[in-house]
Amino acid sequence: MKLKYFIPIIALLGSCSVSKTSNQSKKLTDDELLTVIQKQTYKYFYEGAEPVSGLSRERYHSDNVYPQNDKDVIATGASGFGIMGTIVAIERKFITREQGYAHLKKGLDFLAKADRFHGVWPHWMLPSGKAKAFGKNDDAGDLVETSFLAQALVCVRQYYANGNEQEKALAQKADELWKGIDWNFYRKNNENVLYWHWSPNSGWKMNFAITGYNECLITYIMAACSPTHGVPPEVYHQGWAKSGAINTNISLYGHPVKLKHNVVGESVGPLFWAHYSYLGLNPKGLKDKYADYWEENKSHTLINYDYAIANPKGFKGYGKNSWGLTASYSVKGYAAHMPNEDFGVISPTAALSSYPYAPKESMQVMRHLYEDMKDKVWGEFGFYDAYSETANWYPKRYIGIDQGPIVVMIENGRTGLLWKLFMSAPEIQTGLTKLGFTYSK
Repeated sequence: MKLKYFIPIIALLGSCSVSKTSNQSKKLTDDELLTVIQKQTYKYFYEGAEPVSGLSRERYHSDNVYPQNDKDVIATGASGFGIMGTIVAIERKFITREQGYAHLKKGLDFLAKADRFHGVWPHWMLPSGKAKAFGKNDDAGDLVETSFLAQALVCVRQYYANGNEQEKALAQKADELWKGIDWNFYRKNNENVLYWHWSPNSGWKMNFAITGYNECLITYIMAACSPTHGVPPEVYHQGWAKSGAINTNISLYGHPVKLKHNVVGESVGPLFWAHYSYLGLNPKGLKDKYADYWEENKSHTLINYDYAIANPKGFKGYGKNSWGLTASYSVKGYAAHMPNEDFGVISPTAALSSYPYAPKESMQVMRHLYEDMKDKVWGEFGFYDAYSETANWYPKRYIGIDQGPIVVMIENGRTGLLWKLFMSAPEIQTGLTKLGFTYSK
């Protein structure tokens, strides 16, 4: 796996107040608690948005350990998640329809003028719209981050397709933006695989072929579905699926796994692999010759749950109320937490964003964090990114790409809102059929 989200630990100047636990919080119904969590978390993408673009900051720190000198950095993938969250916020009436439209228009207007590289946005952008280097030779087009954003643009188009004249115009802009992505160029001279990066300064020097299984299924789906720059099925089957080598047949804690995760040994990767590609792409009933994607994601989730109960390393607090390993801040700086790389750190987004797959188990975590640990783990934008009871470590920090799936996946578990929008797009239906997928309609 590529540690795409390595982030140094730095913090934002100033501090914000944290709500105190109250008896009232324990009286919330499940539905009320879900709404409170969605509403508070969405604030990251609205009140906490980068002000010039209206898009998502890469991160935001509420503590005062070090000055945060990058609070203006815009994250492409997290912005896509925030755009989808805005649709949730409109429907849940966290903001008005007029506020949601204005917020989305601001973001899409920015994206239309920002740096693109054969239609592909960079991982990071500055308020000027210029690319900001993520790393050496990673200073331009980022196909994976762009695919997370493209997924959101399709949802915006579908959401506003039958709106008023202004909303229809915004739908048209979303349509133009995603259709402008040249997926074929990122095959590097028509190879049957997609490449993560390209730069006008260093070309293909990163040389990172995207092959499964990790968080990048949506990259191949969007590439195959594009009506303007669509890739042929061979790119998916030979590249992503590695001519069938993507398959395995293992069982962990009694849960079968048919897709070979890009990790060392026979195990599963961080839980965000069950989230990022499925914010719009509905895994319910989604199958191809390699997997039943609902069953795979459900297994991935329950392996994490059972692993925390087994707690083989004896970490404090692990159990049915505190589980979920994914990429996040860590006691070791930043880490892609998973059973094979566990440092005693729980990331709330892991269990919360898994709500569709394991609603009872996910609710146990929500209720425990909100009712029993709120003073330590809850802030102005919902639950902080990560914590460790073993290390007595409770940093007051957020990462956009972790906050976004909470809002969207909880909503998908409740109403299927984003799944319905994305799957209703005719290009998506055509592309999935082209790749040999079957799915529930």
